[in-house]
Amino acid sequence: MTDTLFNPKTCDFAEFDGETRRLLRATVNWFEDRGKVRLLADSRDRIWYSDFLDFVKRERVFATFLTPAAEAAGDPNKRWDTARIAMMSKILGFYGMQYWYVWQVSILGLGPIWQSANQAAKARAAAALDSGEIFAFGLSEQAHGADIYSTDMVLEPTGQGGFAATGGKYYIGNGNEAAMVSVFGRRADKPIIDSSDFLRKMTDEEYSGYLFFAADSRHAGYKLRKNVVDSQMYVAAFDLENYPVDEADILHTGRAAFDAAMNTVNVGKFNLGFGAVGACEHAMFEAVTHAENRVLFGHKVTEFPQVKSLLADSYARLIGMKLYSERAIDYMRSADDDDRRYLLFNAIEKMSVTRNGQKLYEDLADVIAARGFENDMYFPMAMVGMFGLPRLEGTVHVNMALSLKFMPNYMFHPADAGLAALRYLPGAGAAPAAAVRAVSGALSWTSRRAARPAAKAVPKLRTEFARAAHAPVPVRRDAADDEFLFRQGPSSGLGKIRFADWRPVFEHFSHIPNVAVFLEQALALQTLLAAATPTAEQQADVDFLFGLGELFTLVPYAQLILEQAKLDGTSVDVLDQLFDIFVRDLSKHALTLHSKPAATKAQQTRALDLVRRPVADQGRFDRVTTQVRALAGGYEMNP
Repeated sequence: MTDTLFNPKTCDFAEFDGETRRLLRATVNWFEDRGKVRLLADSRDRIWYSDFLDFVKRERVFATFLTPAAEAAGDPNKRWDTARIAMMSKILGFYGMQYWYVWQVSILGLGPIWQSANQAAKARAAAALDSGEIFAFGLSEQAHGADIYSTDMVLEPTGQGGFAATGGKYYIGNGNEAAMVSVFGRRADKPIIDSSDFLRKMTDEEYSGYLFFAADSRHAGYKLRKNVVDSQMYVAAFDLENYPVDEADILHTGRAAFDAAMNTVNVGKFNLGFGAVGACEHAMFEAVTHAENRVLFGHKVTEFPQVKSLLADSYARLIGMKLYSERAIDYMRSADDDDRRYLLFNAIEKMSVTRNGQKLYEDLADVIAARGFENDMYFPMAMVGMFGLPRLEGTVHVNMALSLKFMPNYMFHPADAGLAALRYLPGAGAAPAAAVRAVSGALSWTSRRAARPAAKAVPKLRTEFARAAHAPVPVRRDAADDEFLFRQGPSSGLGKIRFADWRPVFEHFSHIPNVAVFLEQALALQTLLAAATPTAEQQADVDFLFGLGELFTLVPYAQLILEQAKLDGTSVDVLDQLFDIFVRDLSKHALTLHSKPAATKAQQTRALDLVRRPVADQGRFDRVTTQVRALAGGYEMNP
């Protein structure tokens, strides 16, 4: 499944139930019947996609896919099913990020509602979905961005539990027509949190003035100011002016309002990677078809060495995006109170998949060249979106900072306790690489062999082993409601989440040359973290930590790719080409860490241990480029 590109004309969506297949096929048919000429013209002329929303209403697409089973009034087809939501995100990205956007922002707007205990608001949302309405997420403000502690949306108490809300919101997708806008604000009669002190543990009283409430974009007190982007999609700036907020409109108060904001983004940002995958698949078909059919200096463009390299890397990168995303679905759907690993894999889905998509788009631009700017091509229409996705739903920096919270517990299984000895060995930071590798390997082997017997005798170690013991995560394409996503609970405690050992899947694939090299690099990163642990000052240096984060996040990204490759039987050639890229990327990031001004001498030395040369294989490279060139003419949207 993931070793080929998504082709909407031939895909049968066989992994889904009958009604899901029908709606996915109906969506594809709507775009294909409409045709490419109309699609591109409406995008250029910034035509609001009311005809698409008419289709959504007629077929009850959003109502079926975005209503949790608990609010479905017995409809067996309604549920919050991450797998089919991801597929719809891919389809909409394939045809245009503007269509993906109206869907994505509705998902975000529904998040605080479905998490709420306000049954009346939930019933309103379910009825609005049935009527074909869209939703919006009123969190961002122009002056404060992600600093939601500093919100200027202020609610004055009016008595009897009501408020009058006044303030502005910015960057609010669907803010022009949303039936319900989930708005974050603060009470005027309660203290304001000092956002510069956000690392301190806040009291419930400090949180007490913050809340989420539901607003209606059609109300007289809702003042729509403008679309802040020059696009077919509508990204609103709006103000509320003495907007009446009744008790029945309030979704969350206090700390729960902050948790709802974070947990909504956890649900919503997952779809960014799938939108990127869809857009990249369409662009790949266009780029390869153009390059294969263009002759320069007596040769097809696909025969030039530099183009072969760009295409081989782009194809492998895209297959990696697909593999990771498919496996991440399983972790999202299998999550519960005792398994919150999805929070790391979700952040990487948003951050790494979208950035790989941006890189792929940049490389394909060098393949497609001037053709990529012509007005009959999908390629330029999606370009802005591909550069925007890494910067939506929390920038790369926000998601990198989140990922780093998981690094110690991910990189070090309880069985690695013996590696802590590295930091106490004299000269471990500056010793020759071979010597450190030998000592680290011996400590790791001994520790892993001795840890389980020790765990039986040491209660604390036994507890840690239990927290890191996870049953294998199954493939989840069953027609089930992912109700846990709306009861994720407090957004704190991330440092307590334990992970299963990441090494076995790499060892399983170590017969592939570049997987073996990458595993050496990952183990060297583990050694770096043990022998030259970041100091307290470095842990407060965001620039230094991001350099470390670039190294770390490649490991779980590669892990899930291999897990899915094992399930799919992915081509060894494609995996070797993909890990050729990973070896290069990890080496580049290691050199960046080495050059950081804050890096200690020991960190500089151990960072260079990660630098490796990928294993070249001309036969493998030629086979992958042949596979890529075969895409030419494989898909063309109806005119």
